[in-house]
Amino acid sequence: MKNLRRDDLRNVAIIAHVDHGKTTLVDALLKQSHVFAAHEQVGELIMDSNVLEREKGITILAKTTSIRYHGVKINIIDTPGHADFGGEVERVLGMAEGCLLLVDALEGPMPQTRVVLRQALELGLMPIIVVNKIDRVNARPAETVEATHDLLLELAKNADQLSAPVIYTNARTGTATVDLRHPGTTLEPLLDALLAYIPPPLGDADGPLQLMVSNLDHDNHIGRLAIGRITRGTLRPGQDVVRISEAGPGQRQRITTLLTVEALQRRPAESASAGEIVYIAGLPDIAVGDTVADPDHPEPLKRLEVSEPTLRMQFSVNQSPFAGREATTSSTSRQLRARLERELQTNVALKVADGATADIFEVSGRGELHLAILIETMRREGYEFEVSRPAVITREIDGQRHEPVEECIIDCSLDAVGAITEALGSRGAQLQSMRTDAGSGARLTYLAPTRALIGLRSLILTLTRGTGVMSTRLVGWERWRTLPPRTRNGVLTASQTGMAVAYGLQGVQERGQPFIGPGTQVYEGMIVGLNRRGGDIDVNATKQKQKTNMRASTEDATVKLVPARELSLEESLDFIEDDELVEVTPKGIRMRKRVLNAGDRIKQRKRELAS
Repeated sequence: MKNLRRDDLRNVAIIAHVDHGKTTLVDALLKQSHVFAAHEQVGELIMDSNVLEREKGITILAKTTSIRYHGVKINIIDTPGHADFGGEVERVLGMAEGCLLLVDALEGPMPQTRVVLRQALELGLMPIIVVNKIDRVNARPAETVEATHDLLLELAKNADQLSAPVIYTNARTGTATVDLRHPGTTLEPLLDALLAYIPPPLGDADGPLQLMVSNLDHDNHIGRLAIGRITRGTLRPGQDVVRISEAGPGQRQRITTLLTVEALQRRPAESASAGEIVYIAGLPDIAVGDTVADPDHPEPLKRLEVSEPTLRMQFSVNQSPFAGREATTSSTSRQLRARLERELQTNVALKVADGATADIFEVSGRGELHLAILIETMRREGYEFEVSRPAVITREIDGQRHEPVEECIIDCSLDAVGAITEALGSRGAQLQSMRTDAGSGARLTYLAPTRALIGLRSLILTLTRGTGVMSTRLVGWERWRTLPPRTRNGVLTASQTGMAVAYGLQGVQERGQPFIGPGTQVYEGMIVGLNRRGGDIDVNATKQKQKTNMRASTEDATVKLVPARELSLEESLDFIEDDELVEVTPKGIRMRKRVLNAGDRIKQRKRELAS
């Protein structure tokens, strides 16, 4: 077998924590490579093409682009930086021979950096350390480089990986330098290092075909597209291949379309050989992890292994009194099942199982954000359904119940440390370390069970007035332990169906904090506010003032309402208890009791106490 070097090609993944400038750096590389026409208005965050990615400011889906430098084609794989989307990272790293480890010059290596770097080094990828945002106030590039070298020393699998070069960049201005004493003017130092240190792909272009499917996409004209790197052989349109799944080799099929990536465009190719990342069509049943091979030599590659989910939620058909009013897509159990099964084809870190009834599905994912993005995506597609509060997935180890444990790092200002410490302590989290810097900032490191961190992200944003940054990584499993009891006041539930009015909401705000404003349609059992005390109260938000023919000597005082507290999807998922659900529709998010009638809830509570 001939393993020939493809000196005209490099495959490199960019790995970094959230908001360390990864997508901005890719923008600068594309712009400086002159892949756009002079008249094109390309804007920023070019790779974050998904609407939710732009709204949340994070990369959710792994994507591929390419540039050309000194006659070499460089395929760049942009990976998510959030731990909840680690499944996207795990499956695409195998397409690269090297990685750019992007680290913020102030924050240094973060939990997700460690997780992804370990995966990259285990695959044998050669790293280049890129210290970004060197223009930040209080930036400490020397300490960041030292911390990153310590991380490499801990995780490296061979001595070559320890000789990673260090490049200092300012992605926003598109400059790079190898020496901070000499400011850069372009990103050429980074590209030069990439060509020098990232090895070219090896492969036998004349051998039997082997291609690992690392990702899937869909084209409205072509159909399903399988994305992967050719490990061996050469691929051409019209070529016969076999798909090797977990069940073994399938029937002979034909490649109808072969595409390669040039900048942000997919272009038809006459052929592609070992080392190239390609898009292929013609295999309607292809799945992530399958091998596309030569029919006469069907040799499978090692299947992708993805870490297990840690959280589980119930998705169920919407059964509220408003069901069907707002959905634009049929949301029966059959349609929901089909949509979730379609998600499984590309979202390899997700798992779906049947629930207690035909209308319920158990959906498991990496974390709150992983599941919340799926819910939001389905909502925007026109589906309506109900979801339960997230619950952790436990394991039986040596006859003992174990639960996932995560390291949680919070960056905040010093004046927020007290509130954050109190909040984490009340959830049973254990403080591991605390570090302060000259700029009145602090970094708190905690160890806590996953169930203690549910809903914490939105709470941290509230406590820090939107300036706090929280990141987590799964560190292992420990025996289930008793946490401090979850304390939440009771809720105010609507006792009548109709439209909420100011007069009725005045009674709601007298008892607690309202979640809705005038003009909102409500139904019996829908949660309309938070009680000031424990215990639930039924309130009539639709109550109108009685009209009489008696005239008062003075005009009625105008009803003054406090602003309603609108909960986001993530906040709603954390707020609800086990006897409550979140109703998700294309037009809004509501919280409700599982049992809508107040009398039926009282009877159920009595039965539970009696048993």
